[in-house]
Amino acid sequence: MYGHLWWVNMLAYQDLLHIYSAVLLRYKIESAVSEGTKTMNEQKTDQVIISQTVAILIDGNNIERSIHDQTNDPNTMLNFDRLIPKLLGNRGLNRLIYFREGKQISQKLRDRLHEFFHGSVRPCHKSADIPLSINAMQLASKVDTIVIMSGDSDYIELVRHLKSEGVRVEIASVDATTANVIKEESDHHYRINEEDWFTYAPKQNNKNGKRRQTKKADSDKPSDENSAEVVEAASDDEKQPSSNESDILITVKKSNKKYEPEYPQSQYIANNNGSNT
Repeated sequence: MYGHLWWVNMLAYQDLLHIYSAVLLRYKIESAVSEGTKTMNEQKTDQVIISQTVAILIDGNNIERSIHDQTNDPNTMLNFDRLIPKLLGNRGLNRLIYFREGKQISQKLRDRLHEFFHGSVRPCHKSADIPLSINAMQLASKVDTIVIMSGDSDYIELVRHLKSEGVRVEIASVDATTANVIKEESDHHYRINEEDWFTYAPKQNNKNGKRRQTKKADSDKPSDENSAEVVEAASDDEKQPSSNESDILITVKKSNKKYEPEYPQSQYIANNNGSNT
């Protein structure tokens, strides 16, 4: 009888151990889930890592004409140091190419784009739309987003083709000179405004300043008549010896614009101008 009770107690003890283990395991799982949820709620949205890459293709002639029309100043230039980071946001830059018609392209622009953005400048034989479109199609499989910096409606077919390939297409241009059809077709339109450009003040020509200084110096000089009178009076003074010189100087010979007395040198010493010392 007692052995039977002992066996029953052992079974009850084992059941209690299983129940305790199950409760402990459930508590650990709920604690881990609660801690993970709390950590996720504490994370901020700006900590989200975005791995998108962007290629920026610039139609230089179109953008330059647009900002010149807005400012009526041909010395207005894009501020790439401010504009490029705004276009990228928190995405990575894969390519930056500046297309421009003609071969006369500023070397400073080339150096600045290369130094700060590893960008390049591509001179175009005629307009920039054909080489820009070719490069955009070549980069379509290598980037997530292509930013076309132009408001020309000629790029509408390129925008449609890139979107059909799964590429996000953004347009960056001056709103007043941008075709509505390309703004509607693009995934996003960034409006370039006066905050994105600056006016370059060219250096003043130094020739005008030199001429003014020359004229001023000429005006300060005495006239020819007055100067002739001054020179003549000075020469007369040099020719007339003083009373001391007539007593001491017997013979004076002129050599290299310097008066040298023959004797006595201890009593008479002449300087370069022939005056007494």
